[in-house]
This record gives sequence, C-alpha cells and structure tokens, in this order.
Amino acid sequence: MKLLKIACAASGLALISTPVLAQDIGPDSYQFIQAVQKRDGDKATQLIADHPTVINSRDGKGDTALIIAIRGTDHDWTAFLIGKGADPNQSGAGGDTPLITAARFSFDDAAGWLLDRGARVDADNRSGETPLIVAVQQRDTRLVRLLLDHGADPDHTDALAGYSARDYANRDPRARDIQKLINDKKPKPAAK
Repeated sequence: MKLLKIACAASGLALISTPVLAQDIGPDSYQFIQAVQKRDGDKATQLIADHPTVINSRDGKGDTALIIAIRGTDHDWTAFLIGKGADPNQSGAGGDTPLITAARFSFDDAAGWLLDRGARVDADNRSGETPLIVAVQQRDTRLVRLLLDHGADPDHTDALAGYSARDYANRDPRARDIQKLINDKKPKPAAK
C-alpha cells in the first residue's frame, strides 16, 4: 500500500479511498448491508430486485443481513429478509447460524420462522454449540420446547466444555422446567 501511495503521489494521481467494508464485500453487498442497518426498505427491495443474491450479503465482520436483523431482535426486518429468501442456515462471524443467533438473543419468533424455512435444528457453531445448548444457557423454556419439538438432539456435546444441552440443564438448579423438558426426551441409542 505504501508503494501505491508513493507511485500515485509521484504520478500526480489521487489515491481514492473507499470504506474497507465496500472493498471487502463489493458495492452492491455493501449498499444492501447499509440499507438493512439503516432500515431503508425501498433501497433494500430495489437491490434485491436488481441483484437477487445480495440477500445473503455479509458485512465486514462476516455476519449476514439476516443475522444482523435477528441480533437486533427486529421483527419487521427479520420477517422481510426471511420472506425474500435469505438463507436460514448461512452462518456468520464465529460460525453462529441465524437459529443460534435467535437462541442467543431469545428471539423465539425468529426461531420459529427459521425452522419453518428449513433451518437445521442441530447445526452448530465453531464452539460446537447448537441452538438448543444456547437456549438452555439462556433459560428460554419456550425456545427449548420449540427446538425439541423440531427434533433437536439434547445429547449433542459442545467443543468447549464437552457438555450437552441435557448436561447444562442438569447442572443449573434454576432451570428445573427446562431440565424436565429435556429429561423427558430419551437419549438416542448409541450407534453400533
């Protein structure tokens, strides 16, 4: 970069500076992420119409527009993005899926919408956490029930502590209702 600045200065050319985010993800993606962050529905709709793949754009940190909306517990934008075809399984920074993000922020409505659109109930992040593990850690009884009803595996262990959702529930004396929900679900038989 230093050589480029020297060359530009020597030739009399100005070095045009664009935001790092725009350089990393492309101008359409950058504009789409900006539209979502600014809640500019007209701009977002136009960008999707012109470039349908922009719906799964990522910001400079690696989060998708859908994850950004879910993290903000924004019902309108989350529903809009899901309705426009945002990928319910595309992970963001740290490997969190939209469903894990919904669990992390106790955004139960979004979790239901994601599951209805094909979100993988047991997809884990880089730490091995599943949406169910996160929901148990958040003590979100409603979401635990929803995930279990959609087939979540309470015995999948994370990579951090080696604990499953069942283990976390059994270790937390304040989560008796969650413990009962999970313990009523019998462990899967071991594979032969």
